[in-house]
Amino acid sequence: MRTDPDSTDFDAIVIGGSYAGMSAAMQLARARRKTLVIDAGQRRNRFAGTSHGFLGQDGRAPDVIAAEARAQLLAYPSVRWLDGSVTRVDSVADENFIAMVSSGESFRATRLVLATGVVDELPAIEGLAERWGRSVFHCPYCHGYELNNGRIGVLARGEISLHHALMLPDWGQVTLFIDGSFVPDEKQLAELSGRRVTIEYERVARITETATVELIDGRSLPLDGLFALPRIRMAGPVAEQLGCAFDEGPTGSFIRTDAMKATTVPGVFACGDAARAAGTVALAVGDGALAGASAHRSMIFR
Repeated sequence: MRTDPDSTDFDAIVIGGSYAGMSAAMQLARARRKTLVIDAGQRRNRFAGTSHGFLGQDGRAPDVIAAEARAQLLAYPSVRWLDGSVTRVDSVADENFIAMVSSGESFRATRLVLATGVVDELPAIEGLAERWGRSVFHCPYCHGYELNNGRIGVLARGEISLHHALMLPDWGQVTLFIDGSFVPDEKQLAELSGRRVTIEYERVARITETATVELIDGRSLPLDGLFALPRIRMAGPVAEQLGCAFDEGPTGSFIRTDAMKATTVPGVFACGDAARAAGTVALAVGDGALAGASAHRSMIFR
């Protein structure tokens, strides 16, 4: 099946062309369904130099992985790719959707896959954003091993950061920077002590060098890496516009899906970081594969 390049009608529209979106589109393409991928070009891991933990791609640059995946996807003649942002999706009769793009174009499909991803809202500490994805991270499984059992900091954003602090000793020598976000109770202090986590109560002034934490009392603590939990928000408005239900995760809300990645809106599926409490590239690819296959099956078994 070959898609008319000028066609505006598709079996499925995948909104978001990062790892989850491309994986979903691949399943639809292999089912010979006319598929449109609309991508705003804002991969969440675009700041990282390498990607880890994805079998067969460990240690490769994220942009290289994404570029190869896109080339493989576009080898399928039923797939069309559009660079742009979806500004609105309207639901019309009989499970049809019309997606409007920032360019002014509009496209129709019977199924939607939302792979819009999320935006990280970083702690407002001087020097942190410039090091995000390079020496300041949020996922130990993605970046912890490369710190070589070195000096690791955890920047607390409340009690939720205890999870980070208790995990990370498997990757190095950990200091938890409370930074005024909460006061550990006796039980929490005992847990931290049991994992040999050092606690620093002084407020953080800025991040310098590789990941040196400068405190407001003038001390500087050089580190090999720093972990922080950002808040997340949806990278696009479509899920909310359509009326999809959300669940609340530890760092923000995400789109509610069932075991087959269907949202609460008939004909709409979701995958990747927008539909998980947490994620990695490997999880995004698996999530997308399930969403794409489920969207296809729903066209047959209504």
